Amino acid sequence: MSRRASIVILLLLACATVVACGGGDGGETGDEPPPVADPAEFPKANGKTLAELREGLARGGPVLAPSVLVLTTGQNRFGFGLFERDRSQIADAPAVVYVAPVGGGPAKGPYPARYESLEVKPQFQSQQSVQDPDAARSVYVADIPFDRPGQYEILGIARLDNRLVAATPASGPLAVMRPAQDPVPRVGEPAPRIHTPTKADAGGDLASIDTRVPPSSMHDADFADVVGREPVVLVFATPQLCQSRVCGPVVDVAEQVKSDREGEAEFIHMEIYRDNTIEKGFRPQVAAFGLPTEPWLFAIDRRGRVAARLEGAFSAGELEDALDKATRSKAR
Repeated sequence: MSRRASIVILLLLACATVVACGGGDGGETGDEPPPVADPAEFPKANGKTLAELREGLARGGPVLAPSVLVLTTGQNRFGFGLFERDRSQIADAPAVVYVAPVGGGPAKGPYPARYESLEVKPQFQSQQSVQDPDAARSVYVADIPFDRPGQYEILGIARLDNRLVAATPASGPLAVMRPAQDPVPRVGEPAPRIHTPTKADAGGDLASIDTRVPPSSMHDADFADVVGREPVVLVFATPQLCQSRVCGPVVDVAEQVKSDREGEAEFIHMEIYRDNTIEKGFRPQVAAFGLPTEPWLFAIDRRGRVAARLEGAFSAGELEDALDKATRSKAR
């Protein structure tokens, strides 16, 4: 990875860190999730530029920070956070996003965003998630299609206090590549056969292969021994060292789904950094999957092919959907 690419990634991860900042108005703790935005209640693109769509909107709106980096032509799961200027997270406002080529081309949208909670039952919470006031609690997700590769600007519009307000992007343009340029294994492709350290390999020192407190229960099997034989859920995340502050919550989510769906797949948690030290760089397993960010989750079917993948924060519901795709895939 080039130094320039590393800097870009770190900047994006820093934006994602801000997404996770706590506070907010408590919307994510309610019994019912906020309603998905109704596109009919938001401006139609109708060939307008993003600048034209901003006209007439209330000023001083929230900041929009993407939680994903890898985008390709075709349909994309676009995760993002909305937060106030005081860094408190917004989790209960109907929101949509628009995209347009850099330079003022016509915008497309609105693409409605749905709310995904990262909350889990108390028995599945790690100490990191409980004790970190900045740990992520929710994420917005929109499905965005891109027709062609290139640089794209994004605009969010949220309904706050019965007003439509523009959400200013926290980072630069989105980079959209062709699928052939995607460094990460895509759906339908074989998963790289990597060795993942197990509880037996650690000789009882689980802290050497897992920064979660307590360590996750996902170190029984070596990925290389089970891939191609049974469905696998492979989670790349480092709860203690995560620069986007969502690794702890997503490993907690995986622990809960593993308990709820016991026996349906082998769950494996893979740390990110050599010797759990950032300065030593990525572990070779991370490089083998071509991951430019963390966390990532792959649901792999019994043929050893990727059935679903999720970058950044994801909910239990999203993980269950990914697992369904892996377990329902028929061997040829």
